[in-house]
Amino acid sequence: MALQLTFGEATATGPRAENQDAIRVVTPAPALAASKGCLFALADGVSQCADGGLAARATLQALALDYYATPETWAVAQSLDRLLVAHNRWLQANGGGQPLLTTLTSLVLRGRRYTLAHVGDCRAYRLNGSTFERLSEDHVWEQPGMQHVLKRALGLDQHLVVDYREGELQEGDSFLLVSDGVWSTLGDHGIHSMLKDETDPGAACRALVSAAHLAGSQDNASAVLVQVQNLPDNNLADTLAQLEQWPLPPQLRAGQNFEGWQVERLLAESRQSLVYRVRDNQSRRWLLKTLPSSRHDEEQAAPALLLEEWFLRRVAGRHFPEAHPLPQRQHLYYVQREHPGQTLAEHLRLSGQLGLPEWLDVAPRLLKAMGMLHRRNILHRDIKPENLLWCDDGELRMLDFGLAYCPGLSRDEQHSLPGTPSYIAPEAFSGGKPSPQQDIYAAGVTLYRLLTGHYPYGEIEAFQHPRFGKPTPPSRYRPDIPTWLDECVLRAVAANPEERFETAEEWLLSLEQGERQALILRPRPLLEREPLKVWRGVALASLLLNLALLVVLLR
Repeated sequence: MALQLTFGEATATGPRAENQDAIRVVTPAPALAASKGCLFALADGVSQCADGGLAARATLQALALDYYATPETWAVAQSLDRLLVAHNRWLQANGGGQPLLTTLTSLVLRGRRYTLAHVGDCRAYRLNGSTFERLSEDHVWEQPGMQHVLKRALGLDQHLVVDYREGELQEGDSFLLVSDGVWSTLGDHGIHSMLKDETDPGAACRALVSAAHLAGSQDNASAVLVQVQNLPDNNLADTLAQLEQWPLPPQLRAGQNFEGWQVERLLAESRQSLVYRVRDNQSRRWLLKTLPSSRHDEEQAAPALLLEEWFLRRVAGRHFPEAHPLPQRQHLYYVQREHPGQTLAEHLRLSGQLGLPEWLDVAPRLLKAMGMLHRRNILHRDIKPENLLWCDDGELRMLDFGLAYCPGLSRDEQHSLPGTPSYIAPEAFSGGKPSPQQDIYAAGVTLYRLLTGHYPYGEIEAFQHPRFGKPTPPSRYRPDIPTWLDECVLRAVAANPEERFETAEEWLLSLEQGERQALILRPRPLLEREPLKVWRGVALASLLLNLALLVVLLR
């Protein structure tokens, strides 16, 4: 069952010449509502600025459009904060020399949770039975005579500070958003009394607005009331993973037809998963991944498998395997495209490290794939040559999202250290939280290995507590590496995360600029690569020359 809501809204100009309040309600299609939620927002433009009505309307337009354009894997508060900070800059830059100011109170209801974003002096209330609670704080000065002067608003300061509040929804909840033209006249008690007398949300909003003006409000008056009728059965992750209806598949045999898939053979078996090669009705090859029976009773095993599938769907593109939509699935598994090719680990084992032209082809592809993941708020956490497939079509595809992490969706496990030890960032060994810099480090170790066949800090074994000093420069193993590339790789594998590239895009730009600056890839001068040998040679040559001159003079 999906989240079911009823809502109403009302706004009136009152004695003012213009209504500078604005209301926006967005109830998207069910799939988008499940992943991003329903949006209710109220903005009150500040009349003393250049154009308060424009500021309010533009803010709600940006909010409605930009919020639903943010990645589905971002937390609600993260999405709202990113777009509001950007819109705050827009308001400051487009007032024609005067500020464009507005207050904003917005509410997102998603799954079984609510998220409130608030700045200014509109108010948000929560009503359930006899409980009437104010959720927002008025951002006004408390000094006498300044109770209506805003100390926080969109467009007011370069550094925007928004109040966020989150919580669990309850059946029977009602949320009310009102402008100061309503609450400053009616007060909390008057608003509560009127809501108890009127159950229809639209009628309640009209009554509040009308009562405010009848009671003498000289301001625009607006109200939005949302009532929660039914809550969904599951949260977002459970909605995507219908675990109760999907038992584990039986042991599959070669030649067997399973839910329309022709099973070829078991490709890989481990304690974590089973992977079968299967064909569809058009004889295209796919990989079917499920859990071994030994993990049937593990509480988090099934959600983790289907979250892995969900990650693949969210990063659909040429850098990742295609996930099959599986409309008729009846068991717990997912299917992804099998792409012919060779992992970079296999290439290292069979052919050794990459030549510079090959490396310069592979590295940008890896960085673009990693950047796409991070823009969708997903961390891979197991980047290594074994999980990078160099396909026959020339693409590099990132595999195995079994350890991938998304804040707000993935489970935080205390004292866990996911990944392969030699590729785990130093700060993770010290208990650091998952971060993009840890993926950047793993990609740096991967590219270092592909270039040199070695690890920058030596190989690290499981359960080892390594110490990280200075990494060995790649040029120690590959004298043909140009200086800019040496420095680029060393920055990626820096022990201090603050010294690494901040994003995959920054690293990619550094790589591209280095290539442009080195029009012809050539070995560095011998003096730069082996200064001690060069100066020893110069000294020896000088000594021999002096001896020769001495012999000539003595004759």
